[in-house]
Amino acid sequence: MTTTAIQVDTAGKGMRAARYYGIKDIQIKNDVPRPQTGDGQVKIEPAFVGICGTDLHEYMGGPTFSPTEPHPITKEKIPITIGHEFSGVVKEVGKGVKGFTVGQNVVVQPTIYCTSCGACKNNAENACSKGGFVGLSGAGGGMSEEVVVPELAVFPLPKGINLDVGALVEPLAVAWHAVDASPIASIKEPKCIVFGGGPIGLAVIQVLLARGTKTVISVEVAKMRQEFAKDFGAHHIIDPTKEDVAKKALELCGGEAGPDIAFDCAGVPASVKAACESVKSRGTVINVAIWEKEIPFNPNWLVFREATYKAVLGYQRKDYEGVLAALEKGTLKPEAMITSKIRMDDLVKEGYMKLIEEKDKHVKILVDVKAGT
Repeated sequence: MTTTAIQVDTAGKGMRAARYYGIKDIQIKNDVPRPQTGDGQVKIEPAFVGICGTDLHEYMGGPTFSPTEPHPITKEKIPITIGHEFSGVVKEVGKGVKGFTVGQNVVVQPTIYCTSCGACKNNAENACSKGGFVGLSGAGGGMSEEVVVPELAVFPLPKGINLDVGALVEPLAVAWHAVDASPIASIKEPKCIVFGGGPIGLAVIQVLLARGTKTVISVEVAKMRQEFAKDFGAHHIIDPTKEDVAKKALELCGGEAGPDIAFDCAGVPASVKAACESVKSRGTVINVAIWEKEIPFNPNWLVFREATYKAVLGYQRKDYEGVLAALEKGTLKPEAMITSKIRMDDLVKEGYMKLIEEKDKHVKILVDVKAGT
């Protein structure tokens, strides 16, 4: 999403939306101004919205990603409408839009970027210095009756793929981007190890399998998440509280060399060390997790095996295209990630708090925007 402005109808009847005001303060409002569709824009009626780990961090300890001063691109600050993992139905198309029609099922890439900074000019708009996300940084959000985004941010949902599955495309795109950034394409029969069995770790497992990986090892502490990893196709499970991860991974990979690639989706100090010590000589560690604070790191974990450590962030358009193509082909079948569907009115109690207090029991809780209205 570029600097295209979003206009609002301040004179018309307001709409219903979930708004973030600050730490532990989310309110369902019925008088939020409706967005107007400008040239090159698409108005979408959201259907399902996923609750992300970032949403939980904002609720419990934010605002961190949500602006307390006007955002450099959206010019908005809290309170803002939330929801950045969403699918919906096209309600209106602006002048010049040719790729979409009213009534079409779609998903949205919520990336906001400036197009002019060094990152954007280097084709790394996902790392834009002024960037953000629809549903976190202003410009509307999925937990509302209507949202307007540029045509470039909208993707048709393949026929036969339901709107609830469409809400999973965003987290799957994070995983697709991470796998795509790894050297997996250059390895004949890659062996991979994934740290963390939360939503993103499980998404990485699925993407690896969709791309033909024959050895996928999951490292996870929680019993239920171990079961989720197994259900989604991980070939081996390692419980780091019971086994030496590096030693076991070496054994599972044949005893001569460890995994080619390690994906750290856990984001805890122990997982970084174990990932670095598990990969083979000249292997690669991909950091997928977002860190909340600094941690101890010893470069020798990589030095003595000449391993590479690479960081990834979010996704790009090609990652959405990759996920949607895999859904259409049937190589990605993520329906089981949806462990609950709730109404917007129950967002905090049945959504946020369930994911905070009973996180091991859930992968993705979706908000059915139209339920109860």
